[in-house]
Amino acid sequence: MRRVSLVVQYDGTDYHGFQRQPGLPTVQLELEEALSRLLGESVTILGAGRTDAGVHAFGQTVTFDTESPVPTARIVHALNGLLPDTVSAVEAREVPQEFHPRYDALGKLYGYRVLNRELPSPFIGRYAWHLAKPLDLPLMREAAGSLRGRHDFVGFSSSGSEVQDTVRDLRRLDVERHGELVEIRAEADGFLYMMVRRLVGALVDAGIGALSVTEVQRILRSRDRCRCRTVAPPQGLSLIKVSY
Repeated sequence: MRRVSLVVQYDGTDYHGFQRQPGLPTVQLELEEALSRLLGESVTILGAGRTDAGVHAFGQTVTFDTESPVPTARIVHALNGLLPDTVSAVEAREVPQEFHPRYDALGKLYGYRVLNRELPSPFIGRYAWHLAKPLDLPLMREAAGSLRGRHDFVGFSSSGSEVQDTVRDLRRLDVERHGELVEIRAEADGFLYMMVRRLVGALVDAGIGALSVTEVQRILRSRDRCRCRTVAPPQGLSLIKVSY
């Protein structure tokens, strides 16, 4: 028995999230069915994170155990021949049996894209939040700066998780403009449920003048989930990388 770690990418638009759900298309289901066909045995995978419906990934990490003789070096190319166009494996390597893709992660990097122009685009609409109102990036950056560091981020989370410790080290929260695209990058030792989408929502509210920087700080200090009014839609969010 060996444990294999895969780095996978996917377009989450047409999936009901990463985690397997009865009767619904999910990324986990696609991967497990393709791996089971490839390896000739039933395969169950573990993921580094459970991305929500509509959320994408450039660098999701999953692991599985196998007794198949298929060489690890062949898995990526062979697996991609069985996966749909919306899911792709980009790296495979053997890891120790005790390795866990979620609990051994040292940090995660997410990216969020906002299409900031008057009219929507059919070319990027599946991968960005369209906002017609102009965004004030200096205000967004000031608000982002006030959120970086080690804090209790429960005020920027949603209910539905059993996590007890809500303190996280937000190492990076950057806001950059590339033409009509505004990109927000968030890196931390871990994220609470819906935390990135709520952080983005608060930064956007600051950027359109709906929230002051002081009010963003108050949401953080309040530890009250009800005070963060805006949750960014899922299509702009991508899991970029999991660090080990």
